[in-house]
Amino acid sequence: MTASERTVIEPAEGAQVDLGSLGVAWKFEGAETAGRFSVVEQPIPPRRLAAPLHFHENEDEYSYVLEGTLGVMLGDEVVMATPGSWVLKPRGEWHAFWNAGGSPCRIVELISPSGFEHYFREVAEVFEAADGGRPDLERFAAVNDRYELEMDLDRVAGLCQRFGLTHPLA
Repeated sequence: MTASERTVIEPAEGAQVDLGSLGVAWKFEGAETAGRFSVVEQPIPPRRLAAPLHFHENEDEYSYVLEGTLGVMLGDEVVMATPGSWVLKPRGEWHAFWNAGGSPCRIVELISPSGFEHYFREVAEVFEAADGGRPDLERFAAVNDRYELEMDLDRVAGLCQRFGLTHPLA
């Protein structure tokens, strides 16, 4: 189905996964947008590091805050975004993001170009295989490599301590 074949995407529409620190609900896939972009909705539990410090070689991410407070580290700058705010996380720039508040945070993530939306499916498989335990970090690193995503897992504990967060890899 292409985007032009869908006029309205209902709130519960689209496949969903829960990665523990971040949920993903697929809204538009690259196949629907001729590869120009994809859109996922991402709920983030309170005081949770959603994504460790990382950067993308190929994608720009645009985050729109629907509810809660999104904390974002962009290089050395830390910003807080509230409902109605957009945050640009450009390719090639180190960034991390988290729910900075005590209530749920929910964002819409526009990713350009498309393709990276499939990353979340592969990461979900790594976490599901761990069956609630610590995921296989070599397998996780291999997924990151396939998507040309560099991630600094050594800084997870420091980010969690600095901002009062939790994360499954901390």
